[in-house]
Amino acid sequence: MAEFLHMGGYAPYVWSAYGAFALIVGGLTLASLRASARAKRELKDLEARQSRARRKPATESP
Repeated sequence: MAEFLHMGGYAPYVWSAYGAFALIVGGLTLASLRASARAKRELKDLEARQSRARRKPATESP
């Protein structure tokens, strides 16, 4: 097991690459989830505004 973790002398490079990969993928996942939630909120707001605009009767100008 120790030999596997040592990676033939390349352990610092290999494990730092795995760590960087995990941080980047985790960050991208969080950013995507936040962007998705924001887009859903904006869509909900737009749909609510559109619904209110349809219910409001149109006034005629002379």
